[in-house]
Amino acid sequence: MAIVLAQPVPTPSPNSGFTGADWVVLVGYFLTLAVTGYFFARKGPRTTEDYFLGGRRMPPWAVAISIVATSLSAVTFISVPESAYLGDLTYLATNIGMILAAIVIAFVFLPAFYQSRSASIYELLETRFGSSSRKAASITFMIGRVLASGARIYAGAIPASILIFGLDKGTDPSNLIIAITILTIVGILYTLAGGISSVIWSDVLQFGILIGAALVAIVLIVHSINVPFSEVIHQLRTGGVDGGSKLTLFDLSLDPRQSFSLPAVIIGFTLLGIGSYGTDQDLAQRMLTCKSAKAGARSIIAGILLAIPTVAIFLLVGLLLWIVYQRPELTSLGADAPTGDTVKVFLHYIMTQIPPGVRGLMMAGLFAAGLSSLNSAINAMGAAFIADLYRPVVIARNKDVHEQHFVFVGRLAVVGWGIILGLFAIVCIFWKSSNNETLINFALGVMGIAYAGLIGVFFTALFTRRGSTRSVIAALIAGFVWMIATQGFVYARFDFLHSAQIEYFYSIHFTWKLTIGVLLTTGICMLGNRPDQETKRAAPRAA
Repeated sequence: MAIVLAQPVPTPSPNSGFTGADWVVLVGYFLTLAVTGYFFARKGPRTTEDYFLGGRRMPPWAVAISIVATSLSAVTFISVPESAYLGDLTYLATNIGMILAAIVIAFVFLPAFYQSRSASIYELLETRFGSSSRKAASITFMIGRVLASGARIYAGAIPASILIFGLDKGTDPSNLIIAITILTIVGILYTLAGGISSVIWSDVLQFGILIGAALVAIVLIVHSINVPFSEVIHQLRTGGVDGGSKLTLFDLSLDPRQSFSLPAVIIGFTLLGIGSYGTDQDLAQRMLTCKSAKAGARSIIAGILLAIPTVAIFLLVGLLLWIVYQRPELTSLGADAPTGDTVKVFLHYIMTQIPPGVRGLMMAGLFAAGLSSLNSAINAMGAAFIADLYRPVVIARNKDVHEQHFVFVGRLAVVGWGIILGLFAIVCIFWKSSNNETLINFALGVMGIAYAGLIGVFFTALFTRRGSTRSVIAALIAGFVWMIATQGFVYARFDFLHSAQIEYFYSIHFTWKLTIGVLLTTGICMLGNRPDQETKRAAPRAA
């Protein structure tokens, strides 16, 4: 049964456009960032452990909030409401997989990471397979993080561009490029100030702004509803696809093309969570800033549990926006539904319905989400570059290098990676349009490109006695090639792939492609069983 959407008469909103009060709030947000940045700059990290690991003195509760802020990003603010607006609540079920992943990381991965006392999680692979495998994994992470965080910065640039250029022109590629440039410059300057400590504490601040903005939207929309709440529930129960319920939490379908079916969230999202929190230096680095493996374990479990109500809040925003725009007779707003890309639905509401001043807070929340993704990524990539690639070479040549030298080079690496991330975020403007996916599936799919190989290698290292330097490198390459080959733009580019069976494969959800990739790379990595000389020298350090 087709859903007939209401078509209200367009009503000009007196609140459209930024006002002086909005700019005051937004400027206040940036001043707060500047003050906190100055505070961390005065403390001046003296060692790479201070700069990249916060001296291992960060409280688990702050790390937990930072984990949530970084993993959710602007994609959550923009696309999670879109997910509920177009569909239902099944995205919330993905936290089942994330909880399972957190348990594995807390009890298996983190104890192994803390044994090395390194700023990089990839030292574990050097212990098992040799120094070349560590370098290969670190390079894979850095390439994958450019892809994943570039997609997130692109998402964060959308509201910034809309703020600067308006709803009609905010998603034009040329305007998005300008917004990406601004975000990149601000993020680099802030991260340079105090390293990972400044990133974590700014995440705490920005998470509060992010949640506050969403809660304000909920309160305002609920206040505008002029019918009993039971009528709103009735509309949501019958307003889904083909007359289904928009309140559906679990999708019991076995169709691999469904984004958030129960098998996908139990299998695929568990692997995605292990990749995100256990094999990705960006998020794993946060857990290493705690004083012990137990404290790090508490931070990851608390972070995952905190993510559940956080996602639920943004899904509720999406459901309420559906009431506002598709059942306008139930509210006092008489709002005109946004046209074109539904990714702008929350932004449209912010720019046209939110009162002055409050709208500035909402946009500050979006800036917070975008900057959180950038700050953490460039700091993590700088840490991996110094610990895995630069320091070993320098120490091998000159053992008397002062620690401040590595801090200085680490800051240069932050600048370099920031520029690279900004450039790839520009590429994502065109990549997203060619893949024809929702923003959330696009961002998650890009994020998983490096994970297939990394998960397979870490599984081999932690759960088996097999593997070698050569098999590690082969697995990392195979995983990367597999995940790129399964991207939608590849199918669109090559005509010889066009058949019913291959089209069906390309239509399955990316988590199943990731699952296949992990099985493939684990098998390849386990083929190695003859350690080279580097591994023999490292063998006494192995557990």
